Amino acid sequence: MRAAAFRGWADRAFRRAMEANIENIIGLLEPSSAETALLDLGCDDGALTARFGSAVGTENLHGIEIVEERARLASARGVKVVTHDLKESLPYEDASFAVVCSNQVIEHLPDTDRFVAETFRVLRPGGYTIASTENLASWHNVAALVLGWQPFSLSNVSMKLSGVGNPLAVHRETPHLFSSWEHMRVFAYRGLKELYSAHGFLVETIVGAGYFPLPAVVGHKEPRHAALLTVKARRP
Repeated sequence: MRAAAFRGWADRAFRRAMEANIENIIGLLEPSSAETALLDLGCDDGALTARFGSAVGTENLHGIEIVEERARLASARGVKVVTHDLKESLPYEDASFAVVCSNQVIEHLPDTDRFVAETFRVLRPGGYTIASTENLASWHNVAALVLGWQPFSLSNVSMKLSGVGNPLAVHRETPHLFSSWEHMRVFAYRGLKELYSAHGFLVETIVGAGYFPLPAVVGHKEPRHAALLTVKARRP
């Protein structure tokens, strides 16, 4: 019962952190024109893509989504979707977009160099990317490691058992629907910054969301141990 009660509290806290994370992304987007080309990598059903487009002020929305039924939903929302695996090169010409967003995608990919390099390639000079991900150095991940457990952010690594190696994982009793939901690589603040810099980006800021057990907004002020990280980086 104690574990179940904790997971209930953690689920609510994580949802608040997730919404704070979306607010961080929207706050970093720059208002522009209706013609501004925006690409959402891992656009899911397009609901967030539409919110990102509204923040920019554009209707020129594009998305990549690997799950066909989710891609169809995004297309119905007006997103120009390509069903594609982000492990491969992006199906766009060089310098096609002014903005590239990705919300909690990079941790699902085996080749993060390709992902960041392809993001750089399809951005126009002066364009920018905003990418969010879970933080390996968040306090709840640190605490799990101290206990000898799998960190929360790396407990969804099996289709056989959700929350493997962590008895308090929020989704421990909920099976994964898609293998693409599994985590492969999780970054901390410095690692995320250095990865984007290594690929030629100018990292402008990294902000956080969630700071368990404190209120989610604390993570914005102290991102290094926040639950989620969002990087904004620009192509020179």
